[in-house]
Formats: sequence, C-alpha cells, structure tokens
Amino acid sequence: MDYQNTLTYLYESVPMFQQIGGKAYKPGLDTTRRLDEYFGHPHQEFKTIHIAGTNGKGSCSHTIASVLQSAGYRVGLFTSPHLLDFRERIRINGKMIPREYVVRFVEEHRPFFEPLHPSFFELTTLMAFRYFADCHIDVAVVEVGMGGRLDCTNIIRPDLCVVTSISLDHTQYLGDTLEKIAAEKAGIIKEGIPVVIGAMPATVGEIFRQKAAEMNAPFHIAATEEDIQKSTSSIVLTDDHRTTLSVQSPRLPLGVRYELTGNYQVKNIHTIIKALDVLCTLGYRISDNDLRYGLLNVCRTTGLTGRWQQLQDNPTLICDTGHNPEAFESIAAQLRELHRHVHPHIHIVLGMVKDKDVRSVLHLLPRNEEGYSYYFTRAGIERALPEDALLRLAAEEGLQGDAYPTVSQAVEAAQKKCLPEEMIYVGGSNFIVADLLAGRDTLNLH
Repeated sequence: MDYQNTLTYLYESVPMFQQIGGKAYKPGLDTTRRLDEYFGHPHQEFKTIHIAGTNGKGSCSHTIASVLQSAGYRVGLFTSPHLLDFRERIRINGKMIPREYVVRFVEEHRPFFEPLHPSFFELTTLMAFRYFADCHIDVAVVEVGMGGRLDCTNIIRPDLCVVTSISLDHTQYLGDTLEKIAAEKAGIIKEGIPVVIGAMPATVGEIFRQKAAEMNAPFHIAATEEDIQKSTSSIVLTDDHRTTLSVQSPRLPLGVRYELTGNYQVKNIHTIIKALDVLCTLGYRISDNDLRYGLLNVCRTTGLTGRWQQLQDNPTLICDTGHNPEAFESIAAQLRELHRHVHPHIHIVLGMVKDKDVRSVLHLLPRNEEGYSYYFTRAGIERALPEDALLRLAAEEGLQGDAYPTVSQAVEAAQKKCLPEEMIYVGGSNFIVADLLAGRDTLNLH
C-alpha cells in the first residue's frame, strides 16, 4: 500500500471518532494493553507528560512541547484531532511522522491488530508510542483523547499530569455534570505523580485535590478564577511584526508574551507556566530564554494551527477550533471587543457537529442588530450538523443568516459582502477549520 491507500484503510477499517462520533468510542483499556504488550511497552522508553481537559489541552500540549524543544530536548508530541493531515497527530520536534513509517507500521502489524478490532485512536496511540521509542526521544507530551480514566493514553506513567479546564462536553460519554466529568479526567492522576490543574470552580477543583490526596500525588493549582479575573492582557507586536498576547497577573507579575492570541489563552498561560515550574523541580532544565522563545514561537516550533489564526488582512479573516459553550464564552467576548474597538461589522461563518451543545453556543453569540452577519455551513464529515438544521436552530435563538452547503461557499459569500475594514470569523468546529484550511488556495487565503 502507498500512504493514501494506508490512510483509506485506517479510516475505513477501524472506527474513527473524528468521522463518525459515538460509534467509534471504545471505553476501557483492555485492547490498548494488548497492543502495548505486543509492541513492547514503548512508552516506558521515554519520559512523558500527560495533559487532559475540556478546553485548552491542545494549546497547552503544543506550548509545553515548544518550550521543552527550545530547551534542547528531543520532544514527541501526540495530539488529536488532525486538521489536514493524519500525521499532524504524531510529531517529533515539530516534524510529522514520515509517511513511510505509517505505511510500514500498518503493513507489518495488520495480522496482529485486525483480529482485535481496535479503534482508530487505540491503534494510532500505539503507533505514536512505537515511533517515539524507535526515534529515541527524550520526552513525549501526550494529549488525552477524551476524558482520562478510560482513555487509551492512560497506560503511561508520566512525570507530570496536567488538567487544563472542566466544562460540559462529551456529556453522553463522560457524564452530565461538571463533577462527573472531573471525576473521569481525574483518572489520569497516578500514585506519587505531581498534578497541575488550571482555573476551575472550587467545587470541581476539590475533586482533583481529593484524588491527588488519595494517590499521594503533589497537587498544584495554576491559578484561581480570581487570579484570571485580575489578569490584564493586550495584543503586542514583536520586532518582526507578529502579534502576540501579553499577559500580566498577580501570579505572573513580570508578564509573559505568547504567540497564541485568543482571549482564552489567558487561562492557558497560567496552567502552562505552573506546569513548566513543576517540571523544573523534577529536574528538567528550562531557562528563562527557553521559556520566552518557546512561548513566542509555538506555531513555528510545533506546527500548531487553527487557534485564533489570522489567515488574511484587509479584511481580517480569523479561524478558531473552539467548539463548545466554554470556548464560545471567550470567543463571543473577543468578537464583541473587536467589534467595539476595531471592526465596524463582523461576518461569522459557523458550522458545528451534531453531538455538541449547539443551542448554548448559539445563545452566546451576538445578535445581528449589534453589527454581525451570519453564514451557516457544514463540514464535509458524517458528524456535521446540516447547514439547514443549524440555520433553523439559529433562528430560534434570534440569529438570522443564510445557509451554505460547504465552508468554501460560505466564506466566499462573506468575502463578497465584507469591506476591507470589517472582519470574517470562521469556526464552530475543528472540521470547519480543517475545510477552511484545505480550501485556502481556492479562497486566496495566503
């Protein structure tokens, strides 16, 4: 098989949550443990850092990897989902796993794994671990796929566990309250392994504190909700004219500069700094220069895309992968702020998947009469909510717009109506952003 045929085999032969949702969800670690034994327990050959959370775990994973790479470590990074290329999930020092390795892995090991019927995520997790071991990395930053306790990444014994945030997402699998979801994510906490949690309600944080006490795990709170509220942030240009987020707070009195500029990154940066501080106490060598360079060059160093990413000037076009109510509380606030101070009108291209809390997201968005236009669309996957259904739900929430069958058509419509001083926002789903990035040439977004 060549690479494309191998991907077709993977997508069609093993259940893939990214494409079909719940039918691909396999709770439990039995299959993962059998795969792990077959591949020789590869995760035991390098250090690991385990990162869970409802929102922010991708940004935190990439940023911690960027700082560690800047400090001279050979860093593996395992994240999900991918946007354009499957290989985005598995990187070493920012470089994606070679196509040849993916092909060889599948061809050589099909006789063993096919009878097990692993999920796509189970199989690719072990592919990542085996690749990292074969390449003799120093440390891997491993992002949880979903939840924590039953996630197949939870076979590792990391140096540090990090939980970024807790909100209502994947409730049909993890529970319908913050406390139930927190209990699932607290399942990554291991005996004696330090844990860092991000800002979250005290009642939810207490679940992690209790689990850490039960596991004799040193417990660290990155920041309280009050710390976040006292933070100040602004957009600052670097010497080479790149925009960065400058954040200062009681916990960060000297301030930091961060390449990722979404408002929600104010929460993430506290979690990242605390996690790096704890790693230093564990013997990791990270200088102030390593920290500064890693924070300012996350995308350049790791290949991260889709986090409040600007793809065009005059008019400004920004995309973001945020897809649940917690994310949109921040996104909607940032859109209102940009409308108030910078852009007289904002065009919002929105699409979502069926299994998200669509109504709550729509309820958070600004009204048309405030200076916004809406273009409802769908991504090209089975899980996508049809654009007509999204249009109807939006109307019930008081939002008016038009429906378009593809992301490119929706963006083209927004581009035709958008004046140079206005702005286009594209988001609602990882898959909307993926379709946008895939259509950059057609849409002349360079």
